[in-house]
Amino acid sequence: TLLALNIGLLAQAESPLQVSGIYPHLAMFNQEGECGTGAVVPWADRLWVITYGPHLPHGSSDKLYEITPSLEQVIRPESVGGTPANRMIHTETQQLLIGPYLINAERKLRVLPPSIMPGRLTGNARHLTQPAEKAYYATMEEALYEVDLRSLAVTPHIRDGNGPLKGSPAAKAKPIGVSSKLPGYHGKGLYSGQGRVIYANNGDRDPRVITDPATPSGALGEWKSSGQDWALVRRNQFTEVTGPGGIYGNAKPDTDPVWSVGWDQRSLILMCLHAGQWHSYRLPKSSHSYDGAHGWNTEWPRIRDVGQKSLLMTMHGAFWHFPNSFTPTSSAGISPRSNYMKVIGDFCSWQGRIVLGCDDSAQKEFLNKRLAKGELAGPGESQSNLWFIQPETLDALGPVIGRGAVWLQDQVKAGQPSEPFLFSGYQHRMLYLLAPAGSRFLAEVDATGSGKWQPLRELTVTDTGAATVEFTPDQSGAWIRLVAQQEGEGVTAQFHYRNDDTRPAASADIFSGLATAEEAAVSGGVMLARGAGHRTLRYLSSTAADSKPDCYDLDAKLQLQPAQDAQGAAWVAKHAAIPAGVLSYDAASIIYTDEKGTWRLPRGDAALDQPGPLGAERVCREVCTERDLFNAGGTFFELPAENAGGFAKVRPVTTHNRRLKDYASFRGLFLMSGVKADAQGAHIVRSADGKAALWVGAVDDMWQMGKPRGKGGPWLNTQAKAGQPSHPYLCTGYDKKQLSLSSDAATTVKVEVDITGTGLWVTYRSFELTAGQSQKHDFSSAFGGYWLRCTSSADATVSAQCVYE
Repeated sequence: TLLALNIGLLAQAESPLQVSGIYPHLAMFNQEGECGTGAVVPWADRLWVITYGPHLPHGSSDKLYEITPSLEQVIRPESVGGTPANRMIHTETQQLLIGPYLINAERKLRVLPPSIMPGRLTGNARHLTQPAEKAYYATMEEALYEVDLRSLAVTPHIRDGNGPLKGSPAAKAKPIGVSSKLPGYHGKGLYSGQGRVIYANNGDRDPRVITDPATPSGALGEWKSSGQDWALVRRNQFTEVTGPGGIYGNAKPDTDPVWSVGWDQRSLILMCLHAGQWHSYRLPKSSHSYDGAHGWNTEWPRIRDVGQKSLLMTMHGAFWHFPNSFTPTSSAGISPRSNYMKVIGDFCSWQGRIVLGCDDSAQKEFLNKRLAKGELAGPGESQSNLWFIQPETLDALGPVIGRGAVWLQDQVKAGQPSEPFLFSGYQHRMLYLLAPAGSRFLAEVDATGSGKWQPLRELTVTDTGAATVEFTPDQSGAWIRLVAQQEGEGVTAQFHYRNDDTRPAASADIFSGLATAEEAAVSGGVMLARGAGHRTLRYLSSTAADSKPDCYDLDAKLQLQPAQDAQGAAWVAKHAAIPAGVLSYDAASIIYTDEKGTWRLPRGDAALDQPGPLGAERVCREVCTERDLFNAGGTFFELPAENAGGFAKVRPVTTHNRRLKDYASFRGLFLMSGVKADAQGAHIVRSADGKAALWVGAVDDMWQMGKPRGKGGPWLNTQAKAGQPSHPYLCTGYDKKQLSLSSDAATTVKVEVDITGTGLWVTYRSFELTAGQSQKHDFSSAFGGYWLRCTSSADATVSAQCVYE
């Protein structure tokens, strides 16, 4: 065999090869800048999957895939591509509507080509007056089409913003339908109920959206009859629109609720249409990688029925329980389940497992460039895959964390309550309230989700302009809201929530083949997914920093073989080169400087300060579309794109303390190089000559690499100048935190916390130090914040060091 793999663990002889629930042979490719999964639907004894390219309203190289029960992938020849993410099962005609395709119960397929119905198809909805014969289709540029599901006659009610293909007969004809004036663009969701069709988009054409995630963007709209445009419901970024009927449409459309999920710079937003009226709620964010105001970073968050007691919601990097009976009078039960790293476009339950359609590797990488990557090329060909997991995995990935605000430097009116903010589902909860000194607020709770509010406690802002509240377990309820007792400007109410991180410090056994910090006998190198139809991964592997690397290719069968056409090795060596000097180190901590400032991070194993036997190691790379991993000091961090907050919103995922040369994604898998010379096992792929090896798994396996932990701080025997703040030092995402302070002279050290990740600093506490004195301070379990920094009142040599465990 060409593999030193434990095939018995990777795959049984009678089933296809898989690693961590990812089947390499099911990878999907296109010739576009991105290959996301738009929809996955079980229908007619098959799993149907569509992919999409980034902006292709008139078709593309994307395909419709039919997956058999034995996991054979069939590419349907009728495929016309595009940017589709719509799906609905129409019960009366027994058809699956998925993308531009209509599939009956015998798997016979009809197509609505883009020449007839142009646009980036984003959603389907039941028809308001003729639901047995017709359905609605919406596009990302606000089009609304009515389609007869028997004749396939198409009636445009609202025109697609892209217009017909230039030079086509449609381009020469008189336009039909309303030209929409709804603000925003980049449509995501569609549903109908209570006499209206509801539509969501999550982007905007304002040039500021490219750089500022706080730019007003997106819209929730509704439509009721022909000749009308979308009517604006709310000017925020919205994605999913659905109801308890899910993919079939609401069984009682006149009375069943309709839900829409979105966000702004403050927090997540949940809207509920109930009895003809819209009601709003707010939820905390788990990840900031989805925050771009352009909307590109949110690939179709969903609420789906996966055969469990509650619905499954994905939003901002978290799996959520969502009650299928949610209304304003029955709103309890939303709770976070776990965090994930994958970018998930759609999901379903099939053959006893949860199938997640992902957006794994975009050739274009869009705006996600930064100095830490150097001139690293994107994958040669866009590709994504399906991820099959057991239902219990939904509760067993990353530890729960949530941050969000109801007000963020806003003007508030006396007596007007804030929107309700989720108050249940977290073990540790903290509130920062910033307002003019002396301002008073009343915190109220809806204890059971019935819509009835009762006082929880009164809050008064101190002379410092802040009030801090740590909620105790007995202070419970489904929702919390704040009521200002007087009008105020610049008011912020920021919540920090989390659950205990119960992971061990030690890595799981599946990572035992990766080199430790002190390992000398190690093989590793750089890698890059190839283009030009090769659909392999080029890997340049060596066993020493000064040795000439050998060239290998990894294929769909996970065979690592010597390259037959190694002429391109020099190109890969150049375009996958690891930049030097991305990080620097001093006695206090790890230092990273980017275009926006200087930041400090905790150390894991101090031996990783120095290059390993293979030389410089990769610090930053995109491994899920528009999401980076940042590897520093033995810790992997999730790093949002610059347009989603950048390094200020970084979050630790795992502390592995491994000597990793490189890491990348390929066919939906996550690969790491830096393998022990003699390593074997289910996750180790080794070449026949034994010289080259890679670790192979899923990106979300890394939650098992070790609990985030580390040591360091802003100062260690540092010459601090009076009144000059230190660099920011990361404090979010760690479980148990302790701060040690000392000074060679009498001084007061003020510790501040950036509570929003946007540079909004709040005084946490001041510590009086005498010469030679050392103080230790344990942060409470509820303490939350993104960064901390210290300021000394006097010139002194000061140490401020943290231990995170």
